[in-house]
Amino acid sequence: MSLGDENNYGSDAGRSDGMGGSGQTRTRLPEGEGDPYGGGRRPVRTSRSLITVVGVVVLLIAAIAFANRGNGSGSDSSADSNGAAKPGSNATAASGVKPVTGSTSGIASGFPHTGQGAQSAAANYAVALGSDGMFKKDTRHSIVNAVYAPDVASAQLSDLDKVYSGRKFLASIGLKADGSAPAGMTFVSRTAPVGTKAVKVAADTASVSVWYSSLFGLAGQGSTNPVSESWYTNTFELKWVNGDWRVTGSSQKDGPVPVGRDQTASSAKDMADAVKQFGGFTYAR
Repeated sequence: MSLGDENNYGSDAGRSDGMGGSGQTRTRLPEGEGDPYGGGRRPVRTSRSLITVVGVVVLLIAAIAFANRGNGSGSDSSADSNGAAKPGSNATAASGVKPVTGSTSGIASGFPHTGQGAQSAAANYAVALGSDGMFKKDTRHSIVNAVYAPDVASAQLSDLDKVYSGRKFLASIGLKADGSAPAGMTFVSRTAPVGTKAVKVAADTASVSVWYSSLFGLAGQGSTNPVSESWYTNTFELKWVNGDWRVTGSSQKDGPVPVGRDQTASSAKDMADAVKQFGGFTYAR
C-alpha cells in the first residue's frame, strides 16, 4: 500500500483551491490514486516485469541460434571489416578418422589400409621397439611378434636376442644379466615420435620414416649412465598382412638434432620420479 492510499494523503481532500492556501505541502506520488498528475499512469513494476520477460526470451532465442550454428549447410567462415574471408573452425577440425581399437601385447593394432594408417603403425611400432620391454626376453618376444610380419619375426627374434641378451652389452648400459636395473635405479628407455613421413605407399606395401626423440639411461644416485636425450629417424618397410600393417625391415640414422636450450638438467631423483609418474603413450598419430 502506497503512502497516498492512507488518510487521503496526496489527494484533493484537505487541499484549498489557492496555491498553498492551507499551508500544506502537496507530495506527488507516482502511484497515488487521487492525484490528477499520477492517477492515469500504469505501475512501474508492470513495465519492468514485461521488459525482463522479453529480455530473457530474446537471450534464449539467441542462445539456441548460436548452439545450432554450423549445423546447416552454411560455411563457418566469416569476413573482416575489409571483406576478406577469415578461416573458420574447420581450419583445425579433426580429420574424422577414428583411432584403432585393437591391441596386441599392449601395442595398437588394426590400422587402416591407407597411407595414414601406415604412418600410424610405424609411429606406434617405433615406440614399442624403443621401449624398456625390449631388454627383457618375455616382453621382447611379445613385441617382436606383434610388430613384425610372421615371415620375418623368427629371424628378427634370433638377431635381437643375441643383442639384448648379451651380458657385455647389458653391463655397458648398467643393467643386470636379466635386463633389470640395479637396486635403487630406474631404467629409462622411451621413444617419443615427433613426426612421420610416407616415403612410398603402394597397394600393400609402404615405406615410412619416423623422426623421434629417445630418452635412455639409468636414473638414480651414482648412475654411471645418466638419462640422456638423442634424436633419430627410423625408416620402416611395411607390408599389409592379415588385415594390418607389419614391419618387414628397418634402418636408422641420426637426427635431425635440434639445438639444445640452456636449461638446467634435473636431478636423478626428479628424473626417476617423472618416469614413474608419467606413463608413456600407447597410441601415436
